[in-house]
Amino acid sequence: MFTGLVETIGKITKIQPQGAGKRYEISAPDIAQELASGESISVNGVCLTVVNLNPERFECDVIQETLLRTTLNGLKVGDPVNLERALRLSDRLGGHFVQGHIDGTGEIESFDRDEAGNFRLRIRLPDALQKFVMEKGSIAIDGVSLTIARLWDSGVEIALIPFTAAHTLFGTKSRRDRVNVEIDLLAKYVYRFLKYKDTGDAAQITEDWLRKIGF
Repeated sequence: MFTGLVETIGKITKIQPQGAGKRYEISAPDIAQELASGESISVNGVCLTVVNLNPERFECDVIQETLLRTTLNGLKVGDPVNLERALRLSDRLGGHFVQGHIDGTGEIESFDRDEAGNFRLRIRLPDALQKFVMEKGSIAIDGVSLTIARLWDSGVEIALIPFTAAHTLFGTKSRRDRVNVEIDLLAKYVYRFLKYKDTGDAAQITEDWLRKIGF
């Protein structure tokens, strides 16, 4: 589990084939010394397991399923990546709950900057994810916890402050780039509860009941 607050930007230093998957070596001197073998880490929003490490770098295996469903397959040696270590129960939750389980990939439709240096980012989402997003709701893009400023016909619009752009990969993004998308965990569960609310135990969960408890 993560919060969507990127800790540091690492760099891909080696990619090795592993059957139908790949092993990625990532340079991350800011955090590598604090990692442990078997620990979870978010790489561009994808939850991976540290399988090998030294004080400067760590390695993760990525299976074919993950390569097919995320943007990791397009990474090359030298590419930067957003990194976040797993959440500890004692940590502040500055973003929102992010699992690192990517729901699909989106495409940057536009990326504009105003005179104050703030960014407006439009992301085109797969049709299957449209029902899970709402204005002022949370969404994770490449592992970054963001608030949806508004919806448009094909996706979401995000307002970025200069700090976020400077401390994540958004500062390097451009139109047509693909990004990993994870929908808010709560939205997915509420949708499924409501979809099957007339069957079994889920029949007790109604829209009125959800409103009463604060959803």
